[in-house]
Amino acid sequence: MTMDHAGATAATASLPAGAPGSHGLRRNLSLWQVLGVSIGVMGLTLSANINPQGAEPAAGRAIPLTFAIATVGVLLLSHSFVRLSQHFNTSGSVFGFVGATVGARAGTVAGWCLLGTYILFGTSSAYSAAIFSSSLIESLGLSSHPPDWLPYLVTLAILVVAAAVAVTPAKRGADLLLAFEAATAVLILIVSATVLYKITNGGGPQGQTFTLSVFKPEKGTGNSSLFLGAVFGFLAFAGFEGAATLGEEAREPRRTIPRAILGTVLIGGVFYVFTSAVEVMGFGTGRTGLERFHASNSLLGDLGSAYLASWVGDLVTVGTMVSAFGGALGCIVGASRLLFSLSKATTTRPTFLTNVSPRFGTPIGTVAAVSSVMVASVLVFGWVVPQPILSVWGWIGTTGTLIVLVVYLLATVGAARMLSHARHVSRWEIVIPIAAITVLGYTLYRNVMPYPTGAARWLPIAAGVWIAIALVAVICSPSLVRRIGERLTAEEGLSAKSAPATSGKDPAPVD
Repeated sequence: MTMDHAGATAATASLPAGAPGSHGLRRNLSLWQVLGVSIGVMGLTLSANINPQGAEPAAGRAIPLTFAIATVGVLLLSHSFVRLSQHFNTSGSVFGFVGATVGARAGTVAGWCLLGTYILFGTSSAYSAAIFSSSLIESLGLSSHPPDWLPYLVTLAILVVAAAVAVTPAKRGADLLLAFEAATAVLILIVSATVLYKITNGGGPQGQTFTLSVFKPEKGTGNSSLFLGAVFGFLAFAGFEGAATLGEEAREPRRTIPRAILGTVLIGGVFYVFTSAVEVMGFGTGRTGLERFHASNSLLGDLGSAYLASWVGDLVTVGTMVSAFGGALGCIVGASRLLFSLSKATTTRPTFLTNVSPRFGTPIGTVAAVSSVMVASVLVFGWVVPQPILSVWGWIGTTGTLIVLVVYLLATVGAARMLSHARHVSRWEIVIPIAAITVLGYTLYRNVMPYPTGAARWLPIAAGVWIAIALVAVICSPSLVRRIGERLTAEEGLSAKSAPATSGKDPAPVD
């Protein structure tokens, strides 16, 4: 027996959110919990501990300046997500945003790309935790050379635990993400404050002193080099829009989600600029200090050991591992919501991927699917075709970055198109997404040019293949695109014509 589209929609709408057979999710997340997901996906403390090294060859001592440039660029980009999330609330994030503003084809490509990004970044976060665990084992003297399979086993354990937590109510997962990041951030700030105090009053272990030269490029460092270094600042912000996937679970989503997105960028910008400045000054702005800085596997861990005690450095490493777990959890949450929204839009019947737990009100089918893909990739690289985990970590992170830049470009184009037709928005605002498109385009260019060599030459190809899958699907299956467009308008309520200008009546929360 079959049911037509209208009948299926009406039947679904008649059920309470989270009830058996319902496609609905429970609307019970506060602003702080939504903020926790965005910060967790972005990996605030993890990024502060590993991303600045990448900028050193291009920017030299002016690494904090590159992070300040990146903060300005991401603020321009966040304007698009803020405006879009004020108009629409959906678990599909850019899938719904771009679908409503540009069209179902572009929305499907954007949603598919962001799904791939979250899967890759989630796996990369789990790898990061495993890599830091090996460093901790060596630091504690438990083993001077941990076996190569051990970090892969740790990665599997992290993904399994993260998936189990993601199945529980989103409210609990968000609380965990916020608690993990807050605890680690406090620890990092304590270490940073101690380093800052010591270099201001007497100097560091190698004579390091406080200096604002970290915000001034050395002679010979041009604007091109600064923007090349800023690429690593943009990478640190990747995932800041994670809150947008909670449009069906946040209380007052058209107010909560924009605030969470903007808050994530502001918190991240201040945190990254401050910690990177302390890190560079703590290692030293001379050539020897910068060489140690670039070679460090844990910037804040090494500073904690050098300026306080070895156990402090170990504690920072543990905190970074916990932050990496939070990043994996946040990405599973985000990816599962995206896949849930894509699945709802491509079928009129309940399926495994549209299954919502009647007990927890979470999309258990998509959580299982997303985490299974992550686990499978670890098994392949760990045991089927064994590869050094550091290499795999770098490959996955780079591929995810290339894909997410395409996502951001599509979302910004959607925001520009929406603003150009909005009646109650100042027309000058369209300048902001145009500026963001320019910055994103240049960042994407710097990620692929000059074209990488060696094993890295396959990374742009891998990103291109993932994007091409969606392109082929929407081009070769017009009926699929039509069905997606109908579902976006009818079930998700994503219609640009009917959307409010800046706010609207939000769905009622569910306790």
